[in-house]
Amino acid sequence: MPCPNLKSSGFGIPFSAAGLLIGALFFAASLTPTLLPRTFVTQGVLSGFSFAAGYGLGVFGRWLAHYLELPKPKDRTLRIIKLVAAVVCVSIAAVFLWRASEWQNAIRHLMDLEPVDTARPFEVGLIAALTFALLFVLAWLFQLTFLFTSRRLNRFVSRRVSYLAGIVIAVTLFWSLIDGVLFKLALYAADSSFQAFDELIEPESQQPTGANKTGSDASLIEWDELGRAGREFIATGPTSKDLQSFLGRDALEPVRVYVGLRSAETAEARAKLAVEELKRVGGFDRSVLIVVMPTGTGWIDPAAMDTVEYLHGGDVASIAMQYSYLTSWLSLLVEPDYGADAARALFAEVYAHWTKLPKESRPRLYLHGLSLGALSSEQSAELFEVIGDPYHGALWSGPPFPSRIWRSVTDDRVHGSPAWQPRFRDGSYVRFTNQKNALAIPGAQWGPMRIVYLQYASDPVTFFDYRSLYREPDWMMAPRGPDVSSELRWYPVVTLLQLTLDMAMATTAPIGYGHVYAPAHYIDAWIEVTAVDGWSAEQIARLKHHLERRP
Repeated sequence: MPCPNLKSSGFGIPFSAAGLLIGALFFAASLTPTLLPRTFVTQGVLSGFSFAAGYGLGVFGRWLAHYLELPKPKDRTLRIIKLVAAVVCVSIAAVFLWRASEWQNAIRHLMDLEPVDTARPFEVGLIAALTFALLFVLAWLFQLTFLFTSRRLNRFVSRRVSYLAGIVIAVTLFWSLIDGVLFKLALYAADSSFQAFDELIEPESQQPTGANKTGSDASLIEWDELGRAGREFIATGPTSKDLQSFLGRDALEPVRVYVGLRSAETAEARAKLAVEELKRVGGFDRSVLIVVMPTGTGWIDPAAMDTVEYLHGGDVASIAMQYSYLTSWLSLLVEPDYGADAARALFAEVYAHWTKLPKESRPRLYLHGLSLGALSSEQSAELFEVIGDPYHGALWSGPPFPSRIWRSVTDDRVHGSPAWQPRFRDGSYVRFTNQKNALAIPGAQWGPMRIVYLQYASDPVTFFDYRSLYREPDWMMAPRGPDVSSELRWYPVVTLLQLTLDMAMATTAPIGYGHVYAPAHYIDAWIEVTAVDGWSAEQIARLKHHLERRP
């Protein structure tokens, strides 16, 4: 269990009974469910951080009491308090560890996962203790730095001033070390690792031979410069034969254009190259044109693009441009606006050519993005920039929590509609859907532009909120989403830590939950966004079955 030694912290810092009690409560709360299932390893790390946060609050409370010169208990009383605190700590931890598997299974049941027999409490406790010990050592080093600087400054200034200056110096030093050295080194290592992975060319990844394929010998873009995700996007997807076989009628070969980070030096140059390639392969001659912003790694969800190509019999062109190597959740924490410049550059180039084409013959223009791609796609154009000749709509799936339009629409939702499935005004401009198609709003009529958000209530990338540190998020209130456990409760500080872990693990959820979006739900969304007609309910159900049973 993550309980420090009763006599001393081991580092010359008096043991805090208040810290132990609050830490135990935070440790216990961390075992309760949030949005996604956890392994015993991730649970142990989370619980260690939670205990450390609670212990830190207890230590701060003790310091505040000392600063305010409040009465201090006698030594004998203090020893009894510490003993009682230790007993309470162990008891609370044991009870909550015993219930941990039940709470995890509550989430697993909602997501159709096999239940776990045990939460492995001993392993969780050991990992939590090791995590707390590491954080405690860092706190001890911080205190040593503070005491060292404040005592030397006290020779020249008053005690209170030296304390304040010591704290400022210690915080500045540690922040500079963490942010300026450790964090940047870790980020550089991650970026280099993802870049190396992006450049990897798998043996089964064959360069296309068709002249109308991006990356072919006739293409303006080199095959090995597309990046791993770009090559996957170009090489996969349904062919005209696949579409004809399923649809039982003639179909076109879908047009896919992708530009990797290594294809040109700047976002503007890559955007121009992408549009020239789109012209070359006849993308502007199709009925539907989709400007796609990938995730942080450059990946484009096959479930999103394959579905719309089936629905339109291959009469679709899509254009995409890579802007990062980092995975989306990491980019969200360190550079959430990184893709905005790329999105604006690509859309501006596409839009400039599209508006020059005859309105009666040009393709209908749509935007799409998943995760960080949805955030970037949102920022690709302001409404006032296109109001004279607007694009036709957008499908944004798994919109991240910083998304400006998503946040504004959600906050201004119709009173009584839940945050995880809001209604916005009369539904003529934007609608929301999830596992259960909620796009057919009785009495609502679409306007000239159709915006659809596909989001699951269990997606932490969408519903992460820094304010959960001190307040209950709106999406936790009743009624809850169909994939959110009724056992979930809000706890100050702890819920923020839980959601942070959930966000890092968002793509580990099964298909149809968390941040992993299912073809069937994309089908419902694309039908509404692109105004698909001519499909019966039986044909739509058949398409869903066909795409969901693919490996």
